[in-house]
Amino acid sequence: MVKNLKPKKAYKNLDFLLSHEAREIRVLSEFIEPEKRFKDNNVTDTFVFFGSARIKSEKEALKELKALKKQKDKTRGYAKKLKSAEKTLELSWFYEQARELSKRLTEWSINLKHPKHRFIVASGGGPGIMEAANRGAHEAKGKSIGMNISLPFEQYVNEWVSPELAFEFHYFFIRKFWLIYMAKALIVFPGGFGTLDEMFEVLTLIQTKKINKSMKVVIFGSDYWKKLIDFDLLVENEMIQKRDLKLFSFCDSVEEAFEEITSCMKENYLK
Repeated sequence: MVKNLKPKKAYKNLDFLLSHEAREIRVLSEFIEPEKRFKDNNVTDTFVFFGSARIKSEKEALKELKALKKQKDKTRGYAKKLKSAEKTLELSWFYEQARELSKRLTEWSINLKHPKHRFIVASGGGPGIMEAANRGAHEAKGKSIGMNISLPFEQYVNEWVSPELAFEFHYFFIRKFWLIYMAKALIVFPGGFGTLDEMFEVLTLIQTKKINKSMKVVIFGSDYWKKLIDFDLLVENEMIQKRDLKLFSFCDSVEEAFEEITSCMKENYLK
């Protein structure tokens, strides 16, 4: 017999909490804990930026290209690396556009002088377009949200996220819920599988009226997106209706996107 045995409480038993049987508890934790933090920080609604984690800033892309051109060994695989670096520099334009748009939207939101933090920029919290969005908000001296996801390959919370609004999710579906639940506008920059998944899920929810609030969806970079997805073909083949094309707007400049988003907010949330 063991004297003075003091077993662990279930909610302090890490082995149990990480077990298969406790999955529901982990899911609920990721659902409930963010809500408390948003409430504690007076966060009520957001502008969400989606886009590739692989897009770099102009400064970083230019630095990598210059370093590559200085290499003495320009034989094996050099041409491929050079082409990749040039493409990275070309795409860095989207990083800078996301950064500037986030900065302008944050400045606009701060000047609303509302008792709650209205229309805070939110992102997936990682690098690329996510970093650009958080960085722009920081440069405007505003708060921003970063909802990072744990992945087999390292994805870190970028340095521009407000520490009190930095999250680390395990479950994609809970992360998506919180990205969208408070969103009043969604800005989609060029990206890959993840960005496509997020964009089409939101459009499906709006189309089927599972999202019944007014949400402005801006797809940034019409040339990229129209080459990637033939929206007119979807209409032509009756996979969607023509009116479904009105669920989103294409924008190609910060000014255009800023006006579309702020006009929608004034019409639907600031009267």
